[in-house]
Amino acid sequence: MKRKLTAALLAFGLAGTTAACGGGDGGGDADAAAQARGEITVWMSNNAEEVAWGKQMVAAWNAAHPDQKVTAQEIPAGKSSEEVIGAAITAGNAPCLIFNTSPASVSQFQKQGGLVALDSFPDGKTYLEQRSGKVAEQYKSTDGKYYQLPWKDNPVMIFYNKKAFAKAGIDTTKPPLATYDEFLATSRKLVAAKAAKYAIYPAPSNEFYQSWFDFYPLFAAETGGKQLIQDGKAQFASEEGKRVAAFWRTLYAEKLASQEKYTGDSFVDGTAAMAIVGPWAVATYKNKVEWGAAPVPTSAGKPAAETYTFSDAKNVAMYSSCKNRGTAWEVLKFATSKEQDGKLLEATGQMPLRDAVATAYPEYFRANPDYQQFADQAARTVEVPNVPNSITIWQTFRDAYSRSVIFGQDDPGAALDGAVQKVDQLAKQS
Repeated sequence: MKRKLTAALLAFGLAGTTAACGGGDGGGDADAAAQARGEITVWMSNNAEEVAWGKQMVAAWNAAHPDQKVTAQEIPAGKSSEEVIGAAITAGNAPCLIFNTSPASVSQFQKQGGLVALDSFPDGKTYLEQRSGKVAEQYKSTDGKYYQLPWKDNPVMIFYNKKAFAKAGIDTTKPPLATYDEFLATSRKLVAAKAAKYAIYPAPSNEFYQSWFDFYPLFAAETGGKQLIQDGKAQFASEEGKRVAAFWRTLYAEKLASQEKYTGDSFVDGTAAMAIVGPWAVATYKNKVEWGAAPVPTSAGKPAAETYTFSDAKNVAMYSSCKNRGTAWEVLKFATSKEQDGKLLEATGQMPLRDAVATAYPEYFRANPDYQQFADQAARTVEVPNVPNSITIWQTFRDAYSRSVIFGQDDPGAALDGAVQKVDQLAKQS
């Protein structure tokens, strides 16, 4: 289950809204709601493993709290879950909690007045920061408040097909992928040996989120953990960003990566010898590909213990239409307790956004060693920046990247420079 958004979210994000600005309602009604207890509804992803986890979580809560019943539903069908959530906010009928909130959409939902600041609960800030550790800082909004609880992530790495690598005479235990030069040399060997048609096959389409699975992981690694926007300023046209763009441009120019859209799974099909994906893919590739995984490359070949990547997270938010927020907050803490996080890990293989997750569940990782490296990587992840106009910013970047890096119509460095001013202006807007 690769959790990507759809282009419909862009239309939603650009459409704007006439709803009240800010995080949610205020005054006495909000104070009363924060204490109110009773029945609530929550929405879950329609992913089968997450649905199963949600059912047992809700059953456990309801058994212990019969006077505060939780009803769980899958997110209603729509072009994208984010579009459905945005419509529910506008209509005033969003559920209390949604366990599938994209960090990229939080600024828009906040602008709609659809979210409750979790800091409004006496123990909200403390609970969130103690559970997630220093990574929590990335999920603050520009007003300094938390409108999302970091829930789970899928730190992306380079998956490689061991059979393809062996066919090309490349070491399958410690393949040379750490530096850009090594990665390119390995890619050329794979294609020359016809071990695969392409070395790697990130989606070349123009949806804003596609940069999360080509440019952004390598940018996070190259910069030692920077976001695309920091302190209100675009970072992608830095020397590090231009090195990343040049690396990908070489892959496309030498036809080691394809400019054509692929309708299947190029890694499973053997069309590509590598893919950039997270631990959700382990179950998908089981019995289909004999795979290994390595950190994303950097120009100088940083050690794995120093390499950052994109988090590919989904979070939990509380929505302002919720009346029984006292119950909702207790359910949110229950659902993200160490016990429930462990059950989520067992059910899905996705990493709870919990401090020191690699050591929190030793029995699980002993029994499932394939996931250990992702738990280690989870300590070094970078989220999309929580800034105004997030979706438009990513689309602006993607447009420049696609023209220059993927299709070679512009100079990559100049294209990134050209996108900076527009992105900076978007990041300043409220």
